[in-house]
Amino acid sequence: MKKLILIALLFCTSGLSQAHAQQKAKQPNVIVIVSDDAGYADFGCYGGKEIPTPNIDALAKNGTLFTDAYVSASVCAPSRAGILTGMYQQRFGFEHNISELPVKPYTQNDVGMDPKIKTIGDQMQHNGYRTIAIGKWHQGDLAQYFPLKRGFDEFYGFIGGHRNFFGYKGGKAPSNELALYDNNKIVPENTITYLTDMFTDKAISFVKENKDKPFFMYLAYNAVHVPMNAKKELMDRFPNITDPGRKAYAAMMTSLDDGVGALVKVLNAEKIYDNTLIIFINDNGAATGNYADNGKLRGLKGSKWEGGIRVAYIMQYPDQIPAGKLYHKMVSALDIMPTAVGAGNGKLISGQVTDGKNLIPYVNSSVKKAPHEDLFWRRGIAAAVRSGEKWKLIRSGDTNPVLLFNLKKDISETKNLAKSHPAKVKKLMAKLENWEKTVDQPHWISPYGDHNQIMKHRMEVIGREMELKYP
Repeated sequence: MKKLILIALLFCTSGLSQAHAQQKAKQPNVIVIVSDDAGYADFGCYGGKEIPTPNIDALAKNGTLFTDAYVSASVCAPSRAGILTGMYQQRFGFEHNISELPVKPYTQNDVGMDPKIKTIGDQMQHNGYRTIAIGKWHQGDLAQYFPLKRGFDEFYGFIGGHRNFFGYKGGKAPSNELALYDNNKIVPENTITYLTDMFTDKAISFVKENKDKPFFMYLAYNAVHVPMNAKKELMDRFPNITDPGRKAYAAMMTSLDDGVGALVKVLNAEKIYDNTLIIFINDNGAATGNYADNGKLRGLKGSKWEGGIRVAYIMQYPDQIPAGKLYHKMVSALDIMPTAVGAGNGKLISGQVTDGKNLIPYVNSSVKKAPHEDLFWRRGIAAAVRSGEKWKLIRSGDTNPVLLFNLKKDISETKNLAKSHPAKVKKLMAKLENWEKTVDQPHWISPYGDHNQIMKHRMEVIGREMELKYP
């Protein structure tokens, strides 16, 4: 009898061990949260004092915050193309925001994320995930670029670059690019309450519906992009902010932060928090027109200054990513796709270049070296390279001098060291030119042209008031 009991106990213990092993091996859920045009210094975890962001700060407290994090473009659409593909978007000609100015031999049909390129949605589907894109898309207005054709099982959002947060009057959006889609169906404007809240509600319902299987969510809020549409009751929380634009911005940031908190709360309620990788990133620097604050970083959205390309970037994944850690080595938004796939020991679809790295072994110290030696940027005439811990070069046409900065000593980019370090300029210019040989020419151009890029990168152009002249 004792022998039978012992055998039964051994069997149960073995079963429990197998169940535990299976649980440990379970693919994590992955949520990528993107904010839009927020200021680097407006997040509490990045030193912000004026606007409380407790829920985003909690991601940093429970995960790793990157101090030297970059997006691959300083404007919305190409930056998102980099996030969605894990590769420099210039490889497939996506150098500018969506426009109506194709470059021959390309036509207006080619203005969008190349359909031959696999997205993070495709990659996660390939590894058995249920996928959804929520919020701002901005990857092409035509049918072939629609999210449901680009690796996402579900879509709830709009395909253009911006829209009202409240419903448009008359019950209909002015264009399809501005319409709110629920998969293929357009949502009536008279049912729209406040877009940030609606995107959060959709994210929560998706989590509840898919809690028992691995899911991937791309939650691309359009907060805090213009127009400055805020809820009045949230604006009333900031009596000490007298500027009405800044007050509206603070309220919009609060809606964003509240949304992050509500989503994390449901992950805990459904008992899947510990098995969920959350990545938070801002898509580019503070915009000229939305009252955001980049703090000590020079420049704004659209530029190669640090204020255009260095962003808030946080990863949280219990037991896999250290909590409360500051990671100072250079990382990129291009790392999001391979990190999402790598978190579940997935396989990348073959036949496509990946410029990003799976950051998990870097942040948990399994890999000691930096993920990237160099990072590159180009939009029209302006291009830049950051190399190693400190050096950064900006090139913006023949009429502007080459700019060289030591970011370790001069994060605000106030002293151009190009003349005193000619050998470093030569080396970084060669790196930039060699990188340019690996990418394509733009398939369409910006209506703003090169003049604004030249003007933005003059040492005497400092501050929002001056940069507003050169959008």
